[in-house]
Amino acid sequence: MYPSVAIIIVNWNNAKDTVDCIESIKKIIYRNYKIFLIDNGSGDGSFVKFQSLYAGISGIEILRLNDNLGFSGGNNIGIKKALDEKFDYVLLLNNDTTVEPNFLDELIKIGESDEKIGVVGPKIYFHPDFDDLLKADRIWYGGGDFTWLGGGRHLQYEEIDKNPSETNPRETKYMTGCAFLVKSEVLKRVGLMPEEFFLYYEDTDWSLSIRKAGYKMIYAPASKIYHKVSRTTATLGNPKIHYYHIRNALLLSKRQAPKIILAGIYIWSVMHYLKQIIKLAILPSKRETSKMIMRGIEDFWEGKFGEYESK
Repeated sequence: MYPSVAIIIVNWNNAKDTVDCIESIKKIIYRNYKIFLIDNGSGDGSFVKFQSLYAGISGIEILRLNDNLGFSGGNNIGIKKALDEKFDYVLLLNNDTTVEPNFLDELIKIGESDEKIGVVGPKIYFHPDFDDLLKADRIWYGGGDFTWLGGGRHLQYEEIDKNPSETNPRETKYMTGCAFLVKSEVLKRVGLMPEEFFLYYEDTDWSLSIRKAGYKMIYAPASKIYHKVSRTTATLGNPKIHYYHIRNALLLSKRQAPKIILAGIYIWSVMHYLKQIIKLAILPSKRETSKMIMRGIEDFWEGKFGEYESK
């Protein structure tokens, strides 16, 4: 019997890409799965669209949330359902992706090969709809690295894939939440995604927690998907993205960094705040970005997390 997999897809005001994603999943070889489609408080009629296409379809459950709970909060609704229904694996999958027919078979094969493996992720390419067709084999994620100086980093980022037939899996330090296959036993031990982040860095935090618990994270290049890259988050607007990046980088450090590194990061945050004050005076074109960075640092120090709230 093949292990059961709950595929969790969170949608926020992006029904078209979500439908493309689901239609690609419907063509996969692996059969023991169920899709939990979470509409994360959309205001664009996404839920009505999903109801018209998938209501009553076996293997797809649609859940409508009244509010946008963020990436982690939306996924956690699906994770709780998956654990309640006793699925063996949970797969977080971005709604702006499409998948190869054998992608899940390859992930499960690696996951089942070693009980110490907690998380498996695929090779992720830039989607042809995002990239030009001549560069459709450009890599977005080819495994991950993490250091406190550089943060989470995608290996082979934007490189042309010179080895598309690569099959050898390898251990990785960081797994992107774009496609994150995790064993349910890991979730029971480590817990749900941290919801304080709302958006960005929650997958890095989760990766570090899972590795601290003694599990391996494996990059499986034989499994392939395609990513349209930030189709949903782009609607936030660039300045607000800077807010989440700076605040959540500090939150990640607070939760995970060794004390000596954390002290240095705290000092850096003060210096970075002062730098933004100077930028406000001499670089008017960067005013909105600098304000958002300052607000992110302020909210971190004041303990304000979750979704950004305008003052």
